[in-house]
Amino acid sequence: MERRKPNNDKKRSFSKKNDTKRGIEKRENKPFNKSKDHTERKPTGKQYGKSYGKGRVERKERREESSEIRLNKYIANSGICSRREADMLIKNGVVKVNGELVIEMGYKIKPGDKVNVQGKSIKPEKPQYLLLNKPKDYITTTKDPQNRKTVMELIKGACKERVFPVGRLDRNTTGLLLFTNNGDLAKKLMHPMHKIKKVYLATLDKNLDRNDMLEIAAGPVIDEERIVVDAIGYAESGKKNEVEVHIHSGQYHVVKRIFSSFNYKVNRLDRLRYGPFTKKNLPRGKWRLLTDEEINLLHRL
Repeated sequence: MERRKPNNDKKRSFSKKNDTKRGIEKRENKPFNKSKDHTERKPTGKQYGKSYGKGRVERKERREESSEIRLNKYIANSGICSRREADMLIKNGVVKVNGELVIEMGYKIKPGDKVNVQGKSIKPEKPQYLLLNKPKDYITTTKDPQNRKTVMELIKGACKERVFPVGRLDRNTTGLLLFTNNGDLAKKLMHPMHKIKKVYLATLDKNLDRNDMLEIAAGPVIDEERIVVDAIGYAESGKKNEVEVHIHSGQYHVVKRIFSSFNYKVNRLDRLRYGPFTKKNLPRGKWRLLTDEEINLLHRL
């Protein structure tokens, strides 16, 4: 009887995981072959024409594109106005780039371009970040048509750059308020997607019933929308009309609306924490600049 020859062409089957593992082991354990094929240098664009140098040109073009910046952002970063106001300046025909009038929305400028607004040359400001422990009876705005006191009066002289508050606190709400001239970061911090945690101390007109506290912790429904409360509890003082609320919602009057829906009135409201920052060593009505470490932390939120 003729003996069957072994089938050397038959492939061994492995799971995808084992194939990957064996392949990695094989590559890792394989000694480096110092043959001519491995040490020979590849041809360059100089030697064989432009085709080999094309990748370098494309990379350079991508770098140039990434360094471009929208004109309205450049104007806003100079500190003279907001980005929306910059759009109006462009639309009204008072902006020039390298001596040429620009009215195109979305126009981008390159490094070295010279921008002129209403006859004055501008350039971006250094980013600034500062914290204020806001007292009551101050409006969180840059200007007030009724000439009431604004938070800008409290940080006057803090820096030469034009900064603005991130979010807002009511006139009689006290506590931490962040200021910056970095519009992109401010927009990010205020967006609910990033869930920046705020901690408030609310002083109520009466003691908070424990059952009501549990309902608030579960997430009350206000105006057909469920409000997420991260945590709630009585304050360290032990008084049951003083309640600490942890929340990341940035909705208007959200803490007051929560308690109002359970028939409580908030007599005083103080923001104890904003993101990673607390009021520690920051007296009421005083401000301080963020440290480099704190700025890096802010950008990672």
